[in-house]
Amino acid sequence: MQQLPLEAYVLLSATLFTVGVVGVLTRRNALLILMSIEIMLNAVNLSLVAFSAYLGDAEGQLLVFFVMAVAAAEAAVGLAIVIALFRNQQTVYVDEVNLMRW
Repeated sequence: MQQLPLEAYVLLSATLFTVGVVGVLTRRNALLILMSIEIMLNAVNLSLVAFSAYLGDAEGQLLVFFVMAVAAAEAAVGLAIVIALFRNQQTVYVDEVNLMRW
């Protein structure tokens, strides 16, 4: 069975991370911004697993579990904030929210 080179995984990871950054910078909807952040975290996970397998070391794969835990916590807290925002402001668009103003 032929194995993909490390460069293919790095290129895919960089592409996913770029898509996530573009999503965070261009989207107005808070849910889509959270989804873009999840794409960025998954890109980092992919590169960690690829380098871990390339180097023959399991530390990168163990670090992926911690990144997944952070992603799950971010999703839970982010969705709670979005729900509270929608209940108070009746919108999920981040440019229409001015809760920090006096």
